[in-house]
Amino acid sequence: MSEKITFTVNGVKRTVEIEGWEKLLDVLREKLELTGTKSGCDDLTCGVCVVVIDGVAKKSCGFSAAKLEGADVITIEGLSDGKTLHPIQKAMIDAGAVQCGYCTPGIVMELYALFNKNKNAAEKEIIDALAQHLCRCTGYEAILEGAKLAQKYLKKNG
Repeated sequence: MSEKITFTVNGVKRTVEIEGWEKLLDVLREKLELTGTKSGCDDLTCGVCVVVIDGVAKKSCGFSAAKLEGADVITIEGLSDGKTLHPIQKAMIDAGAVQCGYCTPGIVMELYALFNKNKNAAEKEIIDALAQHLCRCTGYEAILEGAKLAQKYLKKNG
């Protein structure tokens, strides 16, 4: 039996029909065609599927779509303004923290949630947030440097 759920995605109110078994990742990729949120492990391990739900970074592969009613979801597609990258996206590029890029959207969304909560997050908080993500090609030093650079960019932009 299907049900309809209504929630906001990247500032736009959306209504989708679900059967009840779907995860948020399924809804984003298959029903809303927002493919910037990647599928990796499907067991809450890798972090490539992270989105921000009501201000909190969540792994969408483990988040039941049935719990979305009334929620506010931000995906990687919701960060850039047309052709202008979000400061976190720009910082990751500037720091050389992107190689294949598969893990990057989840990392960016994790940092987005962290820095929206606390632009002055301590290095340990940043490391703890990044520890939720696996990357096979860049190396974590560049990602940490990108996160610190993003923090500087965000402070500079107000």
